[in-house]
Amino acid sequence: MLDIQKKLSNSFYALLSLPATAMGFALSIQISALSWILSTKYGLEIHEIGFVWAAGPLAGIIGQPLVGLISDNVWFWNGRRRPFILIGGTIAALMLLCLPNLDVIANFFNISNLIVVALFVALTLDLAINISFNPTRSLIADVTGEGEERTKGFTWMQTISGFFGVLAYVIGATVGNYNLIYFGVFLVMLFSIVPTFFIEEPRVLSPSKEENPDAKEEEYSTEKGQLWRIYIAHGFTWLGIQTMFVFIFAYIQQKMNLGSDDEVGQTIAIAFAVMNTVGFLLPVFVLQPIAKKIGPVRTHTLCIASMAVAYFAIVALGKTQMSLYVLMAFVGIGWAATVSLPFAIFSEKVSKARMGFYMGIFNLSVVIPQLIVSLGIGLLIESLADKNSIFMVCGVSLAVSAVLWTLVGESASYGGGENGIEE
Repeated sequence: MLDIQKKLSNSFYALLSLPATAMGFALSIQISALSWILSTKYGLEIHEIGFVWAAGPLAGIIGQPLVGLISDNVWFWNGRRRPFILIGGTIAALMLLCLPNLDVIANFFNISNLIVVALFVALTLDLAINISFNPTRSLIADVTGEGEERTKGFTWMQTISGFFGVLAYVIGATVGNYNLIYFGVFLVMLFSIVPTFFIEEPRVLSPSKEENPDAKEEEYSTEKGQLWRIYIAHGFTWLGIQTMFVFIFAYIQQKMNLGSDDEVGQTIAIAFAVMNTVGFLLPVFVLQPIAKKIGPVRTHTLCIASMAVAYFAIVALGKTQMSLYVLMAFVGIGWAATVSLPFAIFSEKVSKARMGFYMGIFNLSVVIPQLIVSLGIGLLIESLADKNSIFMVCGVSLAVSAVLWTLVGESASYGGGENGIEE
């Protein structure tokens, strides 16, 4: 074991964050380029793009819990999470390489319907990300203790991952999405493979509460109630965020009267770069200190409420590129919390021995809203003439989420009552 791992130094937290960063970078490319490339290069309509985006969440519903369950109970290649990170990272890199070449692939296999190829690539890419994302997050929980150490691990994850997410959008905005995709192929491979050989996983994880003979039955039902509150609150968060990710291009096309498709793509890239800059600066430097004082649940609730306000402000004021960029900075406050604090909050309420499986179940609170956005909200937005509806959906969803997060108790590590219920 490396000395930096024994001491849990900041350099180890940074190293531990790189596999999740690889998957986050792949996801950033997907968010920045997928809708744009399908609309501009391949001419797909809004509802068709929604169907392509639906492929990934469908993969996640099956992939994350299954991979999590398997990774909890296997050991090969000298690791529990390592094999899935290596396999998923490699497949993700290959699918990124396919994104700008969908027409080439369709011609090679003599497939006339491009949507079929797009669905296959999107499905495989998102499945690969899901295969790896679960183990990368579970790995952080495996090698850190509870309370402040766990929160620090996940906030460092977002700071490192968020920095590279910003880099992705800057590359897309300055040298184009195609160069971004090809750079991403290299980075995803590098960050998926190299760090896993320097992180030592524990061979035996702590037993689950179900295996603890001293645990009380009433504690089980209390814990399950807390988990359901987290699932639902986080689900409404992602309902709003995914609506923004998938359909922001339609809002920009209608409201800003830009001159070309490339300018639309550049505006999207800059907007997400601004959001992610705030998203990577806040977790370690702001959110972690605040969470240490008032608890991660309270901190997260405030951030989600601020995100709702920012979405409504975009409806009222986001009619120019500059105003959109400014308001996306405020959206970044909620984004910083969304991709860091819920994992720390959630992992405090489940056993390490089943962390992978429960992380997979937790992912359903992301992928089910993604499906709702792709299969339902997409058709609604396409039918409405005014694309302000996009950010109205975002704002309402985040407002509901903020209210629901107030029902989640802090864990005992942060002054909550037994089983995370405040007394």
